[in-house]
Amino acid sequence: MVGLGKEVASGDGMLAILHEISFAVAAGEAVAIVGASGSGKSTLLGLLAGLDLPTAGTVRLAGQDLAALDEDARAALRGRLLGFVFQSFHLLPALTALENAMLPLELLGLPQARTTAQAMLARVGLAARLGHYPKHLSGGEQQRVALARAFAVKPKLLLADEPTGNLDAATGEQVIDLMFEMNREAGTTLMLVTHDEALARRCGRVLRLVGGRLA
Repeated sequence: MVGLGKEVASGDGMLAILHEISFAVAAGEAVAIVGASGSGKSTLLGLLAGLDLPTAGTVRLAGQDLAALDEDARAALRGRLLGFVFQSFHLLPALTALENAMLPLELLGLPQARTTAQAMLARVGLAARLGHYPKHLSGGEQQRVALARAFAVKPKLLLADEPTGNLDAATGEQVIDLMFEMNREAGTTLMLVTHDEALARRCGRVLRLVGGRLA
């Protein structure tokens, strides 16, 4: 990304959230984005994913300028290249663990969605919980389903936004160990938003945001 800026309407004028952000991430790299609450971390992640568009600058994903694509094309690119893990899990409550993990595979029309999802859930230690709904799973188990769902499509880039924010310390550490392990196995590029300095140090590079600027 080059010269990235983001402004939003606020009261009588515009509020600048991000200013002149420029960096590149190499394939297979693990990068942490850290900063105080309100520094623009999650906004930056949303722009990287094409979930929002910048008011200045350019974001390129796999060589594609995201702003040059329409919403459907951005969604298709996300489906092919990205996996997501969020603080709040974002599982669909009406679907079982297996159905949640199958969903991105089915949306892409990939064959053997059920078999692939079952294998991924087994990989995260949930082979015995396939038919359970999110409300019957612990927070740690829900985040493991989210990991299985994210890795099922073999993403080139995994975006994680405070992935342990709703977990206790011990469970969070288990989930993070699993995420890094799966990431190494798959050779996926990882971008991780966190306020946890110890977690950030596990990444190969740390980008620090202060007041919407790279420090």
